[in-house]
Amino acid sequence: MAFLYLSFFVVGILSGPVLVDAQLHDEATLLAIKKELGGVPGWGDNSTDYCNWEGIHCGFSHSFVERLDLSRRMLRGNVTLISNLKALEHLDLSYNNFNGPIPSAFGNLSQLQYLDLSLNKFEGSIPLELAGLRNLRSLNLSNNLLVGEIPQEFKVLENLQEIQISSNRLSGSIPHWVGHLTNLRIFTAYENQLGGEIPDNLGSLSELKLLNLHSNRLDGPIPKSIFGMGKLEVLVLTQNGLTGDLPEAIGKCIGLSSIRIGNNKLVGVIPSTIGNVSSLTYFEADNNNLSGEIVSEFAQCTNLTLLNLAYNGFTGIIPPEIGQLTNLQELILSGNSLLGNIPTSILGCKNLNKLDLSNNRFNGTIPNDICNMTRLQYLLLGQNSIQGEIPPEIGDCVKLLELQLCSNYITGSIPPEIGRIRYLQIALNLSFNHLHGQLPPELGKLDKLVSLDVSSNQISGDIPPEFKGLLSLIEVNFSNNLLAGPIPTFVPFQKSTNSSFQGNKGLCGEPLNFLCANSIGSDQANYHHRVSYRIILAVIGSGLAVFVSVIMVVLLFMMRERQEKASKSVDIVDEATDNQPTIIAANVFVENLRQAIDLDAVIKATSKDSNKINSGTFSTIYKAVMPSGLVLSVKRLKSMDRTIIHHQNKMIRELERLSKLNHDNLVRPIGFVIYEDVALLLHQYLPNGTLAELLHESSKQSEYQPDWPRRLSIAIGVAEGLAFLHHVAIIHLDISSGNVLLDADFKPLLGEIEISKLLDPSKGTASISAVAGSFGYIPPEYAYTMQVTAPGNAYSYGVVLLEILTTRIPVDDDFGEGVDLVKWVHGAPVRGETPEQILDAKLSTVSFGWRREMLAALKVALLCTDSTPAKRPKMKKVVEMLQEIRQN
Repeated sequence: MAFLYLSFFVVGILSGPVLVDAQLHDEATLLAIKKELGGVPGWGDNSTDYCNWEGIHCGFSHSFVERLDLSRRMLRGNVTLISNLKALEHLDLSYNNFNGPIPSAFGNLSQLQYLDLSLNKFEGSIPLELAGLRNLRSLNLSNNLLVGEIPQEFKVLENLQEIQISSNRLSGSIPHWVGHLTNLRIFTAYENQLGGEIPDNLGSLSELKLLNLHSNRLDGPIPKSIFGMGKLEVLVLTQNGLTGDLPEAIGKCIGLSSIRIGNNKLVGVIPSTIGNVSSLTYFEADNNNLSGEIVSEFAQCTNLTLLNLAYNGFTGIIPPEIGQLTNLQELILSGNSLLGNIPTSILGCKNLNKLDLSNNRFNGTIPNDICNMTRLQYLLLGQNSIQGEIPPEIGDCVKLLELQLCSNYITGSIPPEIGRIRYLQIALNLSFNHLHGQLPPELGKLDKLVSLDVSSNQISGDIPPEFKGLLSLIEVNFSNNLLAGPIPTFVPFQKSTNSSFQGNKGLCGEPLNFLCANSIGSDQANYHHRVSYRIILAVIGSGLAVFVSVIMVVLLFMMRERQEKASKSVDIVDEATDNQPTIIAANVFVENLRQAIDLDAVIKATSKDSNKINSGTFSTIYKAVMPSGLVLSVKRLKSMDRTIIHHQNKMIRELERLSKLNHDNLVRPIGFVIYEDVALLLHQYLPNGTLAELLHESSKQSEYQPDWPRRLSIAIGVAEGLAFLHHVAIIHLDISSGNVLLDADFKPLLGEIEISKLLDPSKGTASISAVAGSFGYIPPEYAYTMQVTAPGNAYSYGVVLLEILTTRIPVDDDFGEGVDLVKWVHGAPVRGETPEQILDAKLSTVSFGWRREMLAALKVALLCTDSTPAKRPKMKKVVEMLQEIRQN
């Protein structure tokens, strides 16, 4: 034991000078780095311990710098000096503005285990010197401007577990040495210009879990080796030129959840071993040359939510076993050579949202019970050989957004029950069939429908005047039928081209080039009436002109006399009148701010448009600088006259109560001013504007740097504030990104909380559209319930969360007519887009970790924006789900 103590003593004596030298060396290096980068936020000077500076962690005896995290600092400059921190094990420079070549001196950091240079502007080739990092476990060079090939010299980096080099301009091929990395778990090299074949040994020795190589120029087969160890969880190979078949070895990977191999040149059949992949939730193999029959073994993948085999060469029937997939949400089989009946077993897929069987050879009938799939929103059966009639039960598909039955052999008449599908919006296409009879007037109830096509049938009769109820209609086609009579006077009809109505010999009126027969006679009769009326009007008009002239002379004389009498007194009164309005009531709730707030200055600030910051549904917000230097945000309420006149005392009591709400994510009033019929609410001024500005304006600036953790933190803060409001029984009336304000530290504060207590719709102070909130955030049920609710708040919050995830505004022409952000996101699978494709690419392509968190947050947003209010989570649950995302 004595010997042991002596050893520690000797080591301490000998290491003392070494520690001092290391401390002086690392401190000097950090100060030099700080100077080179033009300052680093959170770094002190000589008087502070550098080991406590932000982003720095020291190791042995609190002296050697082992961890340096400068991510998300918007830094620029030369980072070569970092190579002097010899004990560095973890270096993160991601999400900055560093450019130029990656310093070759980084290869001298022999202890480095983690290197993240992603999302910068590093250019040139990958330095060969990085091969000196023998201890490196994680390398992330994604989202830069790197060119050239992946260095062969890296084959010595045997400890690598993660290689992420996606979204660059790398060329050449994937080196064979990658397959020798026995510890490799993640390899992403998507969105480059890599060619050649995938190494045939990739994954054969490793713990490979994620392989993402999409959007390159790869060819050759999918190597069996990547399934060899059975550890693969995610495989993404879309948009390459891969050939060959899908190996049977895929069945070894029972933990494989996502397979995306679409847009290649793959051939052969899908192996029956796919049924062994029990974790499979997503299988996408569209736009290949696959053939054979659809294997029934898919039914064993009980977690499958999406099966996309579109545009291949599949034949035969749909296996009845597919109906066992109770979790299936999308079945996309379009563009094949499938035949037979639409299997009734599919009706067992109770969660099916989209059924796309278009462009095949199905020749049966439409099942009467098709609407047993109660969640069905997209029914696409066009371009087949379907026979029989459209079942009246189709009206039970009340959630349908799109119904495509074109180019079949459907007979009978159009069921009036289709008019019950009130959500039908994207299209109703019944063209190129054998339909007869008349157009049901009930179709006029489809007030959300954008496109209607009943062309090329044998439909007779007139176009019902009830079709004027198609308020959202943009595209219409009645051509090549047996229709007759006048075309109803309806803007969407008259704005359509002639071809939309041609081929109907009996139709007349605009936009066709010939008038209806009965309109000529009526025009002549109207002409004779107009002539006689002109004579009578001329006589009456002459008499009125004389009478008005006399009255005008008398009035002018009286006005001149009155002005002369009042002119002197008016001048005196004007000089004495104070233009400042009389304050009826006012108060400042915060004691230590009363001396700093000048109420007259507050009123004066709201009279100048130059002080206007923002204008919302219920208020206009102004910036007011007090003589004391204090800066306030002043909210001038709209539509408040009756509330102020009749409920002034109630309003003041509510403001006082709201000022005492104790939550960090709520904008609380600090005072108010009431004069005449105007109410001004005083708040603290928040310098970073609104979340809407951050997402839609700041993100477009050249200096913007993606920051998902900040966005996630904002989303959680807003959810926490809203959950607190619900806890104290307050329902918010206008949740939007424009009503989320950001303080100096980008902490979110939810505004407009006063409105829910001050605005009383029953007193006639606002319309229901105003009560519901801002356009694009209004839940669909508000249109008929006329009541704001907690589930409605959850929906509006979900829209805000979708904004955060996509950086898209809630209502955008790019979505298409009648489609808002919610419908655009929920409709992504219909457009053949994956969840990753709708996320903000600046964020989701940065790192696998960010993307995983964003996809998890997207699930929360989809839950919040469910069309059924009862299915939306409570805000308390939303907070828990988002916090779990951040913690994991």
